[in-house]
Amino acid sequence: MKDGIHPEYHQAKVICNCGNEFVTGSTKKEIHVEVCSKCHPFYTGQQKATAARGRIDKFNRKYGIKAE
Repeated sequence: MKDGIHPEYHQAKVICNCGNEFVTGSTKKEIHVEVCSKCHPFYTGQQKATAARGRIDKFNRKYGIKAE
């Protein structure tokens, strides 16, 4: 690597709106995020798959696609 052209690399503290904090590497010293793996519905298991399933079924009925 050439000297003087790369930004400084720090141990960054990531702070989520839910209060969760963790450390990662970044060119910034502190990062604020709105959603993390502790509060995102996909990771917590609170995802509403039934709503998506209803849309899929509606699409299949509309176009006459039969489930195998």
